[in-house]
Amino acid sequence: MKNVHVPLGPSGLHIELPEATDVYAMSAPETLAQPAQAVRAALSAPLNSKPLSAIAAAKAAAAKAAGRAAKACLVVSDNTRPVPYKGESGILVPIVETLMAEGYAAKDILVLVAAGMHRFMRDEELRAMIDPKIFELGIQIVNHDCADEANLVHIGTSSRGGEMHINRRYIDADLKILTGLVESHFMAGASGGRKSVCPGIIGEKSTFVFHGAPFMAHPEARDLNLKGNPVHEESLEFAKKAGVDFIVNVTLNHSFQLTGVFAGELEAAHEAAVAKVKSYVGIPVQGEYDIVVSHAGFVGINHYQVAKVGVASLGALKAGGHLVIVADNKDSGNAIGSMQYRMTLQLLKLIGPEAFTKVIMSKDWTFIPEQWQTQMWTKLFKRIPFSHFHYYAPQLDDRHWADLPGVDGRKYLSADRKAAPKLEYAQDFVSGAIKAAVESYPEAERSKLRIAYLSDGPYGIPYKA
Repeated sequence: MKNVHVPLGPSGLHIELPEATDVYAMSAPETLAQPAQAVRAALSAPLNSKPLSAIAAAKAAAAKAAGRAAKACLVVSDNTRPVPYKGESGILVPIVETLMAEGYAAKDILVLVAAGMHRFMRDEELRAMIDPKIFELGIQIVNHDCADEANLVHIGTSSRGGEMHINRRYIDADLKILTGLVESHFMAGASGGRKSVCPGIIGEKSTFVFHGAPFMAHPEARDLNLKGNPVHEESLEFAKKAGVDFIVNVTLNHSFQLTGVFAGELEAAHEAAVAKVKSYVGIPVQGEYDIVVSHAGFVGINHYQVAKVGVASLGALKAGGHLVIVADNKDSGNAIGSMQYRMTLQLLKLIGPEAFTKVIMSKDWTFIPEQWQTQMWTKLFKRIPFSHFHYYAPQLDDRHWADLPGVDGRKYLSADRKAAPKLEYAQDFVSGAIKAAVESYPEAERSKLRIAYLSDGPYGIPYKA
């Protein structure tokens, strides 16, 4: 048997796979030897931009001339992204200290969580994510609310027809700073940069075009691609219209260690980070596989986020093959996603991917927020049937599975373990799912079946070598 590491849970899991399994991984980027120094160096020597201190000073001087104190808005990601906002690699404290050195009072600095359509982060989650010093300084931290129309400002219409509703406190800030992680993204090509604004701090109505069915179905709306990608282009147009004074984006390795800090002008810094990610994220694979095993990684806190690994796996998965996914849907009370997401999943499960796509592309269809993520699942289920998707997350029970397409991974556990599933039982699931997948093929073909393990889950993007 072949022992592989699955990066889920506090210390990861070790799973045994058949000896003939081909194991694929991204190339390992070099980490930054002195991450704290690298963050501060990026702020003082940014890309295509004046240093953050100089920009902050100019904004403060302009506000003072107008008889008031300058206000700064720092946009941060929520906890679905492992952005280093605390510790030695933390990017938030150096930004705040730079602002305060230029005369910004703590009360005039806002940390705005780019929740997008996600649920609000709870106080204990914010404290787990953000450096304690931010709380000690008394800096306000607020979740963006996409449904609060009173706190949204309409700033225009995009060239593609998207209505630009943006968080009012961001628009009203003198100094606008975006932070985030750049990694491959299955719709926008890459995360980070402009996505902190759109979809991070836009209104629900602004998603109707940005995440509408035509954009999601566009062939250029895919991993690692910005050129001609309508999702990227719409997001960038929103961000430029709203205004961005400075960004601080990072890239990370498999262990969430810093591999790069990219600060400065919106497009220049983001494009440099995307180039860095492209250098190691793509994984050349030897053809397509009958059975692909993978995991949902850090991002897979709920089923909604797991769509990313479903789509990422397509580069290795043979038509009609089997996909085996382990996830830790640890988002308390929200292991699947929103009501809208669950509702559209039910429709997908009921009528199938082809009919679902036809329905949501109809001019008579009423757009439902978060239908886009279900539309991403159709990319997988147009490749394989529901019965060939084996999924295990210990948090899911019969109530959840009423909504979900695919095979409930608890099926492969013993009766006692099925009654109280745990992440540690992933070995039972994987072994049972592979056995079931193999047995679904004619006996004469079984010895020739090819199995692959994608060790990076949603982060690595396999492609045919």
